[in-house]
Amino acid sequence: MSVSNLTTWKSLAEKELRGRALSDLTWETPEGIAIKPLYTADDLDAVDHLGSTPGSAPFTRGPKATMYAGRPWTIRQYAGFSTAEESNAFYRKGLASGQQGVSVAFDLATHRGYDSDHERVVGDVGKAGVAIDSVEDMKILFDGIPLDKISVSMTMNGAVIPVLASFIVAGEEQGVERAKLSGTIQNDVLKEFMVRNTYIYPPEPSMRIVSDIIDYTSREMPKFNSISISGYHMQEAGATLVQELAFTLADGKEYVRAAIARGMDVDTFAPRLSFFFAIGMNFFMEAAKLRAARLLWHRIMTEFDAKDEKSLMLRTHCQTSGVSLQEQDPYNNAIRTAYEAMSAVLGGTQSLHTNSYDEAIALPSDAAARLARNTQLILQNETGVTNVVDPLAGSYYVESLTQELADKAWELICQVDEMGGMTKAVEDGMPKLEIERAAAQKQARVDRGEDIIVGVNKFQTDEDAGIDVRIIDNSAVRDAQVARLKDIRKSRDAAACEAALDALEQGARNNGNLLDLAVDAARVRATVGEISDAMERAFGRHKAKVKLLDGVYGAAYAGDQGFQDIQSDVADFTTKYGKKPSMMVVKMGQDGHDRGGKVIATAFSDIGFDIEMGPLFQTPEEAAIDAIEKGVDVVGISSQAAGHTTLAPQLVHALKNKGGGDIIVICGGVIPPNDYNFLRQVGVRAIFGPGTNIPEAAKEVLELVKRAKTEGAG
Repeated sequence: MSVSNLTTWKSLAEKELRGRALSDLTWETPEGIAIKPLYTADDLDAVDHLGSTPGSAPFTRGPKATMYAGRPWTIRQYAGFSTAEESNAFYRKGLASGQQGVSVAFDLATHRGYDSDHERVVGDVGKAGVAIDSVEDMKILFDGIPLDKISVSMTMNGAVIPVLASFIVAGEEQGVERAKLSGTIQNDVLKEFMVRNTYIYPPEPSMRIVSDIIDYTSREMPKFNSISISGYHMQEAGATLVQELAFTLADGKEYVRAAIARGMDVDTFAPRLSFFFAIGMNFFMEAAKLRAARLLWHRIMTEFDAKDEKSLMLRTHCQTSGVSLQEQDPYNNAIRTAYEAMSAVLGGTQSLHTNSYDEAIALPSDAAARLARNTQLILQNETGVTNVVDPLAGSYYVESLTQELADKAWELICQVDEMGGMTKAVEDGMPKLEIERAAAQKQARVDRGEDIIVGVNKFQTDEDAGIDVRIIDNSAVRDAQVARLKDIRKSRDAAACEAALDALEQGARNNGNLLDLAVDAARVRATVGEISDAMERAFGRHKAKVKLLDGVYGAAYAGDQGFQDIQSDVADFTTKYGKKPSMMVVKMGQDGHDRGGKVIATAFSDIGFDIEMGPLFQTPEEAAIDAIEKGVDVVGISSQAAGHTTLAPQLVHALKNKGGGDIIVICGGVIPPNDYNFLRQVGVRAIFGPGTNIPEAAKEVLELVKRAKTEGAG
């Protein structure tokens, strides 16, 4: 745009603004990027990736020359619930309806390396994923699904060795040799220590497991992606797009270093590395993020002196955001998912999962899952987006965003390198704390109404959507799994199983390839839990240190009278009773998603409550003992993985049995409204669903504590 044209535009814009400054139209993103109201050719002066074509370095415009014009992205729906039988039926129905690959969600017991009969997973079996205890479950899961033709993606990190071993053996027994198996294993343990927390072993042996799988698959499974380096869970935990981009690529860099340190040539394994990103509601920036990711990965792999062009390409799966889904007015979620899907496609993803509109409340119903799948089918077949390669290329705005995201992410990657790499940074806790800081700031913006969410903090409705909710009978699933485990242990060759597990343990203590040894163990029907235990005897089980941020949430309310009023009410309570109102936030069972709990703890602390954060993975019994010993007024259960109907009653019962019946129990998180009455009947005093305004929740909790004090005094 010429100087005269730009001057003319400014003059016209200022007239339309009627006295407001043009600077009022500039928006600063959480990443610190100033978004202007107008972009021109001048904004491309600092962009250094222009001129490349799709399929050529640095692959900003896509890893393939023809992209979707040659072949559309793969529609890969992520699902798993209850038993292997039910999940198998769900997959087969999806494949018959246009789905092109299977993506497996495992239950939290499996993620954490426990068999379904373990005492610590009573509330987790079959919830938020499918229960897999052995090869027998894996065979049922893929019954009638030809593993030589259908690619399988498995989201598994902690128990990645026994799960992948069971999959390999299930394939063999289906008649598919492992060299023909195609798909992806997530195998990205570093992000578990940052955000998702479904780790088992400490960081160092966990990195060895990653390397062993890369080594095994490069030798034995040429069509299988050995790792899916995941930023998805970072954004879900509250990371900004720059943080998601930087920490994900820094993780990838660390895995490449680890494989090279084992003596592997980079071009023997790098072509099979893949990535996994979240796609949220910042439409153009999400598309630019994927373009920036390819640009930076090419730069990183060039530093490793990769020669194979496929080693230099970033290939990615994407999933629409779960955090953007809201319990209030849930049909809006279908619209959010459609926009996010379009953004992922315009960014050039290789495969895509679209979330169902009911997932802020429960596991997806069949109808919601069909709508989510059809969102992609319509996108592929009715919109024309597959006809043109990289249609956003050359956009002043998108190209500028791509460069700014790349530059900011590179600065953060260099900071991680200066710390000694991602393993060191994770051990120091830097990425985790930075993501938690961003999450608290995001929640404060939502609670203040600065970030508008339709149906939550603006344009609310009182109408009941009346959606159907999938209900999983946790007890029935666990009973069935326990019965199958008994049959397996009774019918197998006990001596052969014990010998295979001993060999695995010794391999863990020495230098044996763990996946090789686990495949041998799975063949003789060692279970997921037994294989995990054998490695745990050598490696130990990791326990995270709990750290809380102070002042981050409250800083967003500086000068806010309403917030100060709540703080004053808490201060008055403290003066009257000689102590602050106190709450312990707990995550029970094997649900490691702690974003919600951490944000609540940080915010309530800034409001003036005395806050304790219980350790992850407590049983209700342990949480009750902890709460009584700490003398808290309230226990807040943070639930995301559908275990609340089992775990909340157990906690209330344990508190009463141990003399803590006066402690108030509240629940928050992903809780279907249909469960509210049940929870109240078993003794839960308040329930806070997704989209809850935290200061308002704090008022309600304070009133509960006041009432309890008054009743106790009376």
